[in-house]
Amino acid sequence: MKILIINGPNLNLLGKREPSIYGSLTFEEFFVSLKKKYAAVELHYFQSNIEGEIIDKLHEVGFTYNGIILNAGAYTHTSIAIGDAIKGIETPVIEVHISNVYSREEFRHISYIAPNAKGIIAGFGLQSYELALESFL
Repeated sequence: MKILIINGPNLNLLGKREPSIYGSLTFEEFFVSLKKKYAAVELHYFQSNIEGEIIDKLHEVGFTYNGIILNAGAYTHTSIAIGDAIKGIETPVIEVHISNVYSREEFRHISYIAPNAKGIIAGFGLQSYELALESFL
């Protein structure tokens, strides 16, 4: 099974950025532990702060991978283009968020990804990614 985790803008700052919301672990540290725990799964990771690069990656793997776990960050609430890219591929996508976006600012309650996603997981910290991974298994 091949699963790709895609992180969007500012998620490269995990471990440094607002630790009270996002925790103190870097995503790379978390990803190493995830790969060890799920050794039978071929896990890949991609992060970009650039909307077009995220779309390109969705197009690249969207017909060959078994699943995509996507935390598009703020693009979740602004990018019709990422939503359209998900609609155009065959690989199922699960939208994840580290924080509970529905307990935050009003603009974060809108997702252009959700209508085209298999499901949404939010508010469980980095465990949101693991829950998404479990749903594919």
